[in-house]
Amino acid sequence: MKQWFINQSVDHPKRSIIFTILISLMMGSGLMHFTIEDDFMKMLPQDIPSMVTLNELKDEFGSTDLMFLGFGKRGQDVLTARNLATLWDLAYELEEIEFVDEIMCISTTDKMESIDGFLEVMPLQEYRDLDNEEIAALRSYLEENSKIMTRNIGENGDYFNVIIRPILGAKNDVLVTEMEAVADKYLSDYDVHWGGQAYLTGALPAMIRDDVMGLMRVGLLGMLLILLFSFRNVPAVLGVLATIILSLVFMLGFNGWMMKLTGSDKFMFGILNTSMPIILLTIANSYGVHVVTKFFRKMRTNKDPRTAVEATLNSLILPIFLTALTTVAAFLCMVFAPLEPLIGYGFSISSGILWAWILSTMFLPSILILKKWNPDSAAVSHPSHFERFVIAFGEQVIKRPKTVLIGGVLVILVGVLGIFKLNIEVNMKAFFKPDNPIRESLEFMDSEMTGTMDLQLLINADLRSPEVLTRMVSIQEFMEEHESVTLSISIADVIKQMHRMINDDDPAFETIPDTRDKVNNLFTMYSMSGDPDDFSSLVDYDYEKGLATSMMRSISTSEIVVLVEEIEDFLQQDDYKDLNITITGLLIVFRDLVALIIQSSFISIFASILIIALIASYFFKHWLWGLLAVVPLSSAVILNFGLMGIFGVDLNHVTALLSAIIIGVGVDFAIHYISQFRTHLHRHGLDGKLSLETMRDVGFPVILDAASNMAFGALLFSMFIPMIHMGGLMVFAMVSTSTATLTLLAILLELNKKRLARIEGITVPE
Repeated sequence: MKQWFINQSVDHPKRSIIFTILISLMMGSGLMHFTIEDDFMKMLPQDIPSMVTLNELKDEFGSTDLMFLGFGKRGQDVLTARNLATLWDLAYELEEIEFVDEIMCISTTDKMESIDGFLEVMPLQEYRDLDNEEIAALRSYLEENSKIMTRNIGENGDYFNVIIRPILGAKNDVLVTEMEAVADKYLSDYDVHWGGQAYLTGALPAMIRDDVMGLMRVGLLGMLLILLFSFRNVPAVLGVLATIILSLVFMLGFNGWMMKLTGSDKFMFGILNTSMPIILLTIANSYGVHVVTKFFRKMRTNKDPRTAVEATLNSLILPIFLTALTTVAAFLCMVFAPLEPLIGYGFSISSGILWAWILSTMFLPSILILKKWNPDSAAVSHPSHFERFVIAFGEQVIKRPKTVLIGGVLVILVGVLGIFKLNIEVNMKAFFKPDNPIRESLEFMDSEMTGTMDLQLLINADLRSPEVLTRMVSIQEFMEEHESVTLSISIADVIKQMHRMINDDDPAFETIPDTRDKVNNLFTMYSMSGDPDDFSSLVDYDYEKGLATSMMRSISTSEIVVLVEEIEDFLQQDDYKDLNITITGLLIVFRDLVALIIQSSFISIFASILIIALIASYFFKHWLWGLLAVVPLSSAVILNFGLMGIFGVDLNHVTALLSAIIIGVGVDFAIHYISQFRTHLHRHGLDGKLSLETMRDVGFPVILDAASNMAFGALLFSMFIPMIHMGGLMVFAMVSTSTATLTLLAILLELNKKRLARIEGITVPE
């Protein structure tokens, strides 16, 4: 197979170029089926118990994923005729949006009053335009009913709170766009704040994708400039760029075809896939850099492009094949991921990596052969200043093996200590910088409104029983004692309000009636002037299942875990065990997601390292080579996760992908170094220049590869904190994996060269 690839490039370069371009375009035609999915909910694992419960809850009570809109003017009374008219127009136009199920605000809320001993249900705001007397009556009603007041108006009385309940299965990205258009129409004169998990899942993915794609273009430009500075040759850089572009076209086309053929959500391109092009860029760039630098080194001695390409491929076909194979193995370990899109991510990027391997061993060498090279040009005949610096660095490493090894071990130990400080965070509020407008809106909703998070308790019991309802009230009171809970709503609150109203609005009667008949009587009275379907989001038709919803301020993932544990402990008391209560909601899904992310990340890491070690052991024909191959990437993984803990970088579903980046890139460096070390070992034996010659051969492409890929540190300028972290960690991953290869691995090979020589069947003098 090796000779076949060499023959295609050396003997048939034009045919090889045309063939690879046509295959790339044929696969790239799958872009017509490429599907972008911005609904974050589809990315969550549907089979975990908390998600199953949440979906069952939605089937029974409708969507529980709420959006929040707050508007007003700081320090100005919101209850004015103009403001109420604006709210009226806004609410009724929002209700016309296809994906909206219900709008909850003053304009759509009912009030209950007792008239001649009968319960009357009527709109809280009967007309669009109210006079001063009607506004005063509305204000008085709100002040007497604190929960209704809290739900609809900010705590300072200067902002309205509008709650939007989407229909089940709503496209949140489309809904957010349409809602913002309506808000722009009516609220141009107001301060406007949006919030809610449903809002974020609709607005965030497109924003992140646009942000990352823009920064990726900057990173690509930076990478090309670094290559141009190092190669000092435009055609060589363009050859690497063409390899990268064709790899990207192939990968994205493959993703589209898989979406077309399987119809699986695994192959939808969503928020988690935004890093996929960046990672493939780094890997395809790595293959191209190694080919071009090796070609230039061979041209210095051979002066003939054909001979130089043949020597380059003879040297690199096996290591590039092994790096592709091991990197694909690392990404396919994403089958252990809890999020379905990551499974499709692994298969799609693997296709791009394999095609990058084909291109680097057929397409790029063919271009190098067809180009008319001047053997006396600076790019070909003389090493650059950068290359000379890397060689000098390698010499110093080889001269001080024990010092370098001890220093490397100490640095890794620091990383190990940092891992114990690693924090898991999947709260979307933590995605934004403190000065980001969305972050400021979320903080406003938390500080002055009801908050933007919610937690549901699903209660399976007789909800006409005074005893059950009384215990529900006790549970809600316990919930409201938590500092993050601003409001709790259930059918018990409605019953208490009705009981008060039929008793001449006496606050002393805002309690649960003492008999079942009285409870039934309240529902009967309500049905005479109100719609019983008003309770459909609180209780089922048979009053056998009820929902208690707690509105909450944003809390961290660790606080979610503590809160849920406190609630579970409370519900284990004898008074509540028979109520059959299930805690549910997105908060619980995110809590469970934390454990899955940790579990799958470490499973993927260990599985990847093991598989890579086995593959390297098989092709290099001894387990010791396999063990040495995973030293740089293992140390880099430890260092990166350790630094995340030390510097407070959260582990979430975005930064968890970092392990795949480190392993995918780190194994490339190690395999290239080991392959060249073995070549020199067989060629020159144990002479004193073994490690130095290997360093001269591999050190420059490894450092150049890392330096050019560090251009994607442009992500440091993202508006999203996880992307900033990924940019910073990606830069460090390049530094750590390349440095570990040229220090730890180089020293370990030097110290064990006699044993390795015996393994290779080379005679070692006593």
